[in-house]
Amino acid sequence: MATRIKSVVGSPAPAPVDEPTAFLRANPDVETVDAFVVDHNGVARGKRLPASTIPKIFENGLFLPRSVHALDIWGRDVADAGMALQSGDGDGRCVPVPGSLKRVTWADRPSAQLLLQMLGHDGRPFAADPRSVLARVVDRLADLGLTAVAACELEFYLLERNRPAGQPPRPACCPLTGRAPSSPNVYGLDELDSFAELFREITEAAKVQGIPCDTILTEHGPSQFEINLWHQPDALRAADCAVLFKRLIKGTARRHHLEATFMAKPFGEFAGNGMHVHVSLLDRAGRNLFDDGGLGAPELRHAVGGLLATMPQIMPMLAPNPNSFRRLRPNSYAPTTPTWGYENRSVSIRIPQAGGPARRLEHRVAGADADPRLVIAAILAGAHHGIVNRIEPPPESVGNAYEQSTRVLPPSLADALDEFEKSAFVQQYFGAEFCRVFAACKWQELDTHTDTVPVSEHEAYLTAL
Repeated sequence: MATRIKSVVGSPAPAPVDEPTAFLRANPDVETVDAFVVDHNGVARGKRLPASTIPKIFENGLFLPRSVHALDIWGRDVADAGMALQSGDGDGRCVPVPGSLKRVTWADRPSAQLLLQMLGHDGRPFAADPRSVLARVVDRLADLGLTAVAACELEFYLLERNRPAGQPPRPACCPLTGRAPSSPNVYGLDELDSFAELFREITEAAKVQGIPCDTILTEHGPSQFEINLWHQPDALRAADCAVLFKRLIKGTARRHHLEATFMAKPFGEFAGNGMHVHVSLLDRAGRNLFDDGGLGAPELRHAVGGLLATMPQIMPMLAPNPNSFRRLRPNSYAPTTPTWGYENRSVSIRIPQAGGPARRLEHRVAGADADPRLVIAAILAGAHHGIVNRIEPPPESVGNAYEQSTRVLPPSLADALDEFEKSAFVQQYFGAEFCRVFAACKWQELDTHTDTVPVSEHEAYLTAL
């Protein structure tokens, strides 16, 4: 496993020669292909091409401006990143991620999509590509003979798609009743029945895409749901699945005239959208290092210790925009303190009850708005740091962790970026170029939010003062 992953990391392994040929033979009606990289905000950026060009992309790659990895959430160049006109805005060669050429079931016309990874001038993975950031952390684990097993749980809201301009979002109306829910109904099966056809299409599309998912449940907000992805002994694959699954859900929802959002906090009064990540580590023999038959495996303790020690420094990767921090509130099932505990959903790092090969940790901080590749990279880096340095965690939190810890996570994006930029750990694990570009993009987004006067302030102060 470690050898196979490293071949993808150091110089992305070419996809099997027959992959495009086999796909086109099986899908002769496909007209176009969306070939794209995914930036640090999780936005797909690429080109729509005739299906006849697929073999050429596999042979020669596809050239895209390197600056697509230095755009803010609105798609604007970030001058401080130094990758647009300042450097001539040169192209980077993008190569297919093996196995990602799949038919798209949610498009109006027969089409396909192909995930790409950008290369740098030296032919190695481009340092600012989030997929490369994760790959380098996976390499560090491989050097220790370790393979990460990872899975994501993604929360999202279904919204009415056609709302008046300037109006707030509205939870999706139930197809069976035509009425919008006014309150949550946690684990309610009637809500699943209401959107049964949409969820059937999502799971069918996931099968076509090769994305293994299973459990669907109703969450803590009206028209809010969660879908769980399977655990995979390949962190890159697990992250790719999460990135592509978000695109699949949004596309399928549009077919039903709905909008799916992974925004962290679309409603002030209801629960936010989280992305919980489950992780364990296998040794060369495939043994789960987190399982010692009890609760005290040293690798598990040290991984938790490293995660808690580094958590404040990697918060921009877990909560990447100002809205992300609206989700992180006390008594909200979204952690505000670096804490851990067994079977405790008020902590940042939860150790679920399952033992044996299923022994794992659940990282509960990230929002669904974060890039899964950066989230998993941050988690694996913290675990690696803890294991290598034998960091012991603080005492376990029992009961409501919000009321127990004296340490708090950065309360805003500005505070989080300050921690991120001064962190030697961040520079060591994710690379100076990625950290510089990522921080520049986030500062530009934050400046835009700071300079924008919200409607609520106009309504409160414009005529009253």
